[in-house]
Amino acid sequence: MDKSWMHSDRRSKAYEFGVEAFLNFAVENLLTTTHICCPCVKCVNLKLFGVGIIRDHVYFNGIDQSYKNWTFHGEPWEATTNASRNVEEDDGHSRYSFVSEEIDMDDNDFGDFGSDPYEFANVIGDGDQPVYPGCRKYTKLSALVKLYNLKAKHGMSDVCFTELLILQGDLLPEGNTTTTSMYEAKKTLCALGLSYEKMHACPNDCILYRKEYEDSTNCPTCGISRWKEGKDSILKEGVPAKVVWYFPPIPRFKRMFQSHETAKSLTWHAARKSIDGQMSHPADSPSWKLLDDKWPEFGNEPRNLRLALSSDGFNPHSSLSSRYSCWPVILVTYNLPPWLCMKRKFMMLTLLISGPKQPGNDIDVYLEPLIDDLKSLWVGIRGVYDAHNGEYFTLRAALMWTINDVPAYGNLSGCVVKGYKACPICGDDTPSHRLKNGHKICYIGHRKWLPINHPYRRQRAAFNGKPEYGIPPEPLTGEEVLHMVENGDRVCWKKKSIFFDLEYWKYPPVRHALDVMHIEKNVCDSIIGTLLEIPGKNKDGIAARLDLLNMGVKTDLP
Repeated sequence: MDKSWMHSDRRSKAYEFGVEAFLNFAVENLLTTTHICCPCVKCVNLKLFGVGIIRDHVYFNGIDQSYKNWTFHGEPWEATTNASRNVEEDDGHSRYSFVSEEIDMDDNDFGDFGSDPYEFANVIGDGDQPVYPGCRKYTKLSALVKLYNLKAKHGMSDVCFTELLILQGDLLPEGNTTTTSMYEAKKTLCALGLSYEKMHACPNDCILYRKEYEDSTNCPTCGISRWKEGKDSILKEGVPAKVVWYFPPIPRFKRMFQSHETAKSLTWHAARKSIDGQMSHPADSPSWKLLDDKWPEFGNEPRNLRLALSSDGFNPHSSLSSRYSCWPVILVTYNLPPWLCMKRKFMMLTLLISGPKQPGNDIDVYLEPLIDDLKSLWVGIRGVYDAHNGEYFTLRAALMWTINDVPAYGNLSGCVVKGYKACPICGDDTPSHRLKNGHKICYIGHRKWLPINHPYRRQRAAFNGKPEYGIPPEPLTGEEVLHMVENGDRVCWKKKSIFFDLEYWKYPPVRHALDVMHIEKNVCDSIIGTLLEIPGKNKDGIAARLDLLNMGVKTDLP
């Protein structure tokens, strides 16, 4: 569209025709005549007016000539756009570069701000306003972002952060514009698109108070109150007994594609070619290829995302409280190159399940909002803008597998991970044996996975005193597992995992993967502790020697 009229004399016919063409373009694309950003030099797209007022402003004040890409009026984003207003500072950096440095976002990741245009206008104003008269290094917004980053990094409480903001306002010269409360800080950062949903949960992990239970005050399953009970046994109405924080991934995915460089990296897997026949990226895995073959319309679009989910408990209080367990749930995007997909900025925190006790098998309750979003992503999210190709497309995504340690694997998959039938592959034939003196269950049938003529199969004294002639069982498919849990045949299964609510979950050959780091560390600790006889780590104790004697193994040991 011709925009040369923007530099014409405001009294000329070219300017008059250009203004009318601009207003018609805005009305056709925004489908409104009452809430349109005013592009005059005084309003600079910060205020909303009707068409008539905007026409007067553009004639009397003139149009902002730096507003070259009409993104606020329906024009598609250009691949070179660095921020919503397409304004750059004199040094060549985006006006939001301080935000990208502090919270690990690209300069182009600010395309999906809060839904309130007035809040967005205030944020833009804060980005231009110096923290005090004469300050050139920090603006009101940049100072707030840096302070908030320190709060998160060092675990500062909300009360402490508020007092720090008040002290900062007293220390700075008069006329400073610093934020003075935690509430104002959160309101400003939420306008940047960094919002979350705070959901109340039953303390017994029965339900989330959402959808049909949103207005309930008692759990329909266990009957316990939604509100916290004080020391005097009086319910504090309005104070939830348990809270879960949900960070929706869909807006973050949209922002990723609004960055030119990130959008290009998200199709890296389609451009690479595996020339050595080895599995060097998840794109070489059977699960990835199954999605391409079974759903060709999904596989033919390289921008469709392949995700992995990981969760584990940790103690946020360090050694102060060893009984507290907080569970984050993180999504990883495999479309990116290996050197990017494990960067902190691309590892998305989607859920934060508070303690003090771990959710255990009831973690499915907390995964409900994430599963709902994954269902929407499988159907498709329309109108996602790809800054690299300069076009809108329908974004789809699929969860390929989860990655956890063994206890968390049992919670997410619903599989039994301890006891006599702890192997989901062997089932009833799990080769388990309880040690009489060690009071533990050991699994000593691993030799059946060796080749049939392997010499270890015939050795007795080095293992359990018996030869091994068995053959390895075939792993169960997802459809077989689903059939078992739905029909009550749950020898090795505690529940039907919520992941089976996803249409495609029963088809991949691998649905849950184990974190090798945990396994290698535990095995290494046991070996090193035994060889060096480290107290507390040594597995070669009296109980172990007695159990070996009972099994008839290594009877020559003293």
